[in-house]
Formats: sequence, structure tokens, C-alpha cells
Amino acid sequence: MSAPVAFRWFRHSGGMNPSLAPSVSGRYLSFSEREEIAIWHAQNKGVREIARRLSRNPSTISRELRRNASTRTYRLDYKASIAQWHAERRARRTKIAKLAANDRLREYVQDRLSGAVHRPDGRLVGPDGPAWKGRNKPHRGDRRWVKAWSPEQIANRLRVEYPDDESMRISHEAIYQALYIQGRGALKRELVACLRTGRALRVPRSRTRQKAWAHVTPEVMISERPAEADDRAVPGHWEGDLLIGLDRSAIGTLVERTTRFTMLIHLPREDGYGIIPRTKNGPALAGYGAVTMKDALAAAMTTLPDQLRRSLTWDRGKELSQHAAFKVETDIPVYFADPHSPWQRGSNENTNGLLRQYFPKGTDLSRWSAEDIEAVAATFNSRPRKTLDWKTPAEAFNEHLLLVQRVGVATTP
Repeated sequence: MSAPVAFRWFRHSGGMNPSLAPSVSGRYLSFSEREEIAIWHAQNKGVREIARRLSRNPSTISRELRRNASTRTYRLDYKASIAQWHAERRARRTKIAKLAANDRLREYVQDRLSGAVHRPDGRLVGPDGPAWKGRNKPHRGDRRWVKAWSPEQIANRLRVEYPDDESMRISHEAIYQALYIQGRGALKRELVACLRTGRALRVPRSRTRQKAWAHVTPEVMISERPAEADDRAVPGHWEGDLLIGLDRSAIGTLVERTTRFTMLIHLPREDGYGIIPRTKNGPALAGYGAVTMKDALAAAMTTLPDQLRRSLTWDRGKELSQHAAFKVETDIPVYFADPHSPWQRGSNENTNGLLRQYFPKGTDLSRWSAEDIEAVAATFNSRPRKTLDWKTPAEAFNEHLLLVQRVGVATTP
């Protein structure tokens, strides 16, 4: 099978597997469990005793003995093979989806998903939105204004509005499957654009459990950083991050915690950017891939004396996923801040905000040369700071440089 055909089938099924899995999940009884039930039931063990041994609910065992027993004998004998056959037969049988069989329920679900937004006088409001093309919601573009209830809200609201009507019941999972799998329900695929995420394909649960920051291990968390970095008394502890611009352009920023001295890292485009088509897991050509970032930081920080490069605290971005190799090359340990905790890198966050005067958001940062951003850094470091008793960061950093040089001369034999 060709890759385009496989991808077309994948999109047609909404990113979900419409067929039954070869083996049932732990939610259902397995064949081995049915064998145990048959043996213990033949030994006249009670339902609760069997449930306790299998760590199952007693009602599950009672229902299993009642529904899946052999029906061709005088007595309802329970046999594992016959019970398994009954269970598989029920799982395979064709079922008419609730939304396909119940017009009133289908109209209710569709109205809560895609119902229009009206003014008090009844007139429609909001943009029309783009035409459905089987893609995700538009990036930074208008979407059609709809009621946009979530399937969970619809499923639970039905119980409130129709407490005595059992025909007006549906689970949120059934609504999702009707949206994403064509033929399973009576909802059109374009209604997925009315969901908050606007995804054309459903994301598997296993993907949602993946770690977003797999490169951040416990030993490089900010809690492991030396205590001397917290009070800013000892110079040489740095904070870093990226300034992101238009079209994936970026400039690296480094701020020394004691003196607020700032270094700007030039991150030019890699050869082939804009020419070679972007591919998933392909080379990072924007200029701040993991290897490129490591090399650029190492080139900048190795120009400093050892006493002034004691540690580096970074955001949790994957651009520094090569932190282990960076430490080997430079002997500078790297620590990562906690999620959603910008105050742990307060000096860097404040500096980035001030630098936006020179590098505004939404502008192409790749147009500036290394000499240009070096001039901005020199200008920035020549501003007097109240926290430094109105010294400039350049003056404060130079004092520490001179002190390091004197100590080095004094200890030379």
C-alpha cells in the first residue's frame, strides 16, 4: 500500500481505528478470566468470591454468568469457550447509531454544536469562516461563530432538559465517534470545525500522555541549582531564553543574574531555509535547532573566564535539549525552570521585555546581523540600573572581570 493511500484512509477515519482491536482492553473480561470463572463456578464458588479473586465487581460476574452461559443445554452451564464466542459475537454485531435512528436527538446535537449566534433582535452575527477542506482550524484566522458546545456539555445537558425521556440520551464518546468516523452516526465531518480545538483528526490518548519535556530530567531541575545562585551574591550564574520573531526567526538572550549583563546570540538561518520543504522530524533550518543552539551558546560562553560561567538556567524549550553535550563541551551545568514559572527566571524575562523595544513581536529578526545585535547589546548594557546603584551592567560586569584577573595574577606561582 502506498503512503498517500494509507494517509487518505487515516484521514477518512478521522484519525481513529474504526475496526475492533484484536484483543479486548482490561475493561472487559478476557478469555483467561472466563476460564477461571468456569472452574470456580463448577466448584460452586459464590459470585462475590469469584469477583474478589478476579478483582472485579460482583455485578460483572453475575452478568457474565447470566448472559454468556450455554443456551443449548437443559441447564445454563457456563463454559469459557462458549462465553467468549457470545462476547465476540455481540461486539461484532452491527448496531444502528443513536444519532442515525433518533432524528430529534440528532437535531439537538447538531444545534448545540453548530447553531448560529444571534443578536437579541434575531439577526446573525460573526464571520462566515473558511470553507471546510478537511483541515484543522485556520491559523490566526476567523472561524464561524457557533454555539460550540462540547460533546460532554451536550451529553450532560440532555439529562437536565429531558430527565424523564430515556431516548434523549447519548454519551460524549458516541458524539465524538459520530463526528470523526464517517458512517458511524449521522453527523457531517465538517462539524468538527465547531469543536473548540477545531482538529480535523482526533488525537490518540497515548499521544496526550507523552512528555512534552522529555529532555528535562529530575537532576537538571532548578531545585538542584546551587543555593549561591539564588541570592545573586556570587556572579557567574546566567539565565537564558529566546526572542521569537516572524517566520521562525529568533535571537538568543543571556542575562547574568548578579550584574544583569546581557549577551545576545545571533542565530542566522541554516542553508536551505525557505528552499527545502519543511518535513516532520527533518533538519531544523530556522536557526535554533538543538545542535545549532548548543554550538552558538558554547561559542559565546566559552569566551568568559571559568569564574563567570558557573551555571545556566533555561526555559523548558526543546532548543536546549542538547544540554548534556553542552555541559561536556563547556563544563557549564544547565538547569531548567519549572513549568509555567517565569518568575524563576525573572531577570531574563524582564530583559526580554525591554529588548522588545528593539526587536518587536511580529517582525523578522533574521534580517539583523551579528554586528547589529551586538550594538544593541552594548547599548543595553550601558544603561544605568537602579538595582546596581545606578551603575551600568557593563561597569558592574567589568569590575568582576578585573577582580578575577587580579585573583588569577595573585595565585600565579
